[in-house]
Amino acid sequence: MPDPAIILAGVLNGLLAGGIYVLVAVGLTLIYGVLHIINFAHGSLLMLAMYAVFFLWRLLGIDPYMALPIVIAGSFAFGYVLYRGLIGRFSHGRDENILLITLGLAIVFDNVALLLFGGDTQTVDVAWAGSIVQVGAAFLPLPKLLSFLAAIVICAALGLLMTGSDLGRAIRAVARERQGARLVGIDVEQVFAIAYGIGIACLGAAACLLMPTFYVSPTSGHAFVLIAFTIVVLGGMGSFVGAAVGGLIIGVTESLGGLLLGEQLGQIGISLTFILILLLRPTGLFGSAR
Repeated sequence: MPDPAIILAGVLNGLLAGGIYVLVAVGLTLIYGVLHIINFAHGSLLMLAMYAVFFLWRLLGIDPYMALPIVIAGSFAFGYVLYRGLIGRFSHGRDENILLITLGLAIVFDNVALLLFGGDTQTVDVAWAGSIVQVGAAFLPLPKLLSFLAAIVICAALGLLMTGSDLGRAIRAVARERQGARLVGIDVEQVFAIAYGIGIACLGAAACLLMPTFYVSPTSGHAFVLIAFTIVVLGGMGSFVGAAVGGLIIGVTESLGGLLLGEQLGQIGISLTFILILLLRPTGLFGSAR
């Protein structure tokens, strides 16, 4: 049995990783909750945002955390234009068309990135990347701690936007009943585009918080989006609270699984937790039967 201090360190590191997972999953949850589709381009768009962070650092010397406002705004604009100019225009209001379009976009983005940037991994080298913070008996990487705190603040800001603004109320109205929203004068297509843009902006934030401790390649987004899909289903499809709680659970499970079973077998814990919760609660932790 590992030392309790090691278990504590594993739990804390899992929570730090879970904070990033939450950001990726919240963006996916928002898109699903409003458009009622799974965005298959989610991982590829995360990868593009990570390349944006990398080139801002390499070409302009902008620290990844200082790049947060730039990348979030750019990601929102890219997502909004992508929906307005392509997804919304050619889907003709059919969810299955949106699924096919986002799948096609994922293939295009991945291959264009491979053509332009090559298959090599790229990293950001910042002076404080190796700094450590001691919390009790645990030693935590400073970049992961800062990323976790920033992810919590961003998620809280998104929650305030959704509950305390006219835009948030419009988004929730469209998510609940789009035809009723049209009848009361809400521009549903505009709300769709804004919700998609916000979902992609969450990926921009996640990219900035990931790059000091991770790498980017044309396939780097896939691993995160697979975990995000698991979190969304685990927490309950369309539930923001479920995505937040599910992300932290998956982060801790992954960390403890790697600690107890080794890095190669650590992922088994995620699958077992996922299966167990769905057996006990098929709608997810915070989902409801429709």
